Amino acid sequence: MNEKDSPASAPLPVPASALRPVRGAARLAVAALALAGVAWAARAVWHIRLAVAGQPASGPPDQGDGVHRPLNALEDSYHLVDSTGGAVTAVCALVFLLWLDRVRDNARALSGTEPRYQHLWLFLGWIVPVVNLWIPRGMVADVHRSVFPDRRLPAVVNWWWGLWLAGLAGGVGLIYADSADEVIARAYTGVWPLLAADLVIVAAAGTAALMVRTITAAQQDRMDEVARTDS
Repeated sequence: MNEKDSPASAPLPVPASALRPVRGAARLAVAALALAGVAWAARAVWHIRLAVAGQPASGPPDQGDGVHRPLNALEDSYHLVDSTGGAVTAVCALVFLLWLDRVRDNARALSGTEPRYQHLWLFLGWIVPVVNLWIPRGMVADVHRSVFPDRRLPAVVNWWWGLWLAGLAGGVGLIYADSADEVIARAYTGVWPLLAADLVIVAAAGTAALMVRTITAAQQDRMDEVARTDS
């Protein structure tokens, strides 16, 4: 029986001292995801404010042919909310990847097997078209399955990934081509698709935080078992 197929109680190829702490990284990831959720909820509030205020008589901010009218106070504040949300999302992505890198290293040590995806895919897996539809989820699933081959993958992993893909597919969600001024114009003329995308992204952030806690708790239990065995 090889290491991959052995039960969770089998001897480990490395001592507990070789494992990396995960609780701190998980707490940071959950906090960052919570902040990202708040940031996107704030965007939703501003989308509603823009829709309620209605488009000014002077028309949308981007009036075509390279002509942009001066922004009013509400539109200016939306630009600030949008920029802040983008910065928070970038920090959240970095903290999430640091957590994922740590639990991947521990999974390798605990299982004695190499990850299914090479380290380069930890970053490229999110941005390379087509493969970004499954590689990030596959890396998280590999972390769990390599350590617990006899357990089912937690359902929260699939919920998180489904919501993430829905956010990408929304066209106004996590990755979109429209500028802030174009989104403002869309809020004036049809706010519901924007609000739907905001809701999906907030839900994805919350589900991702739950997923981080679930994967971390399972791995930490195994690490605690190893520490007791070593002692």
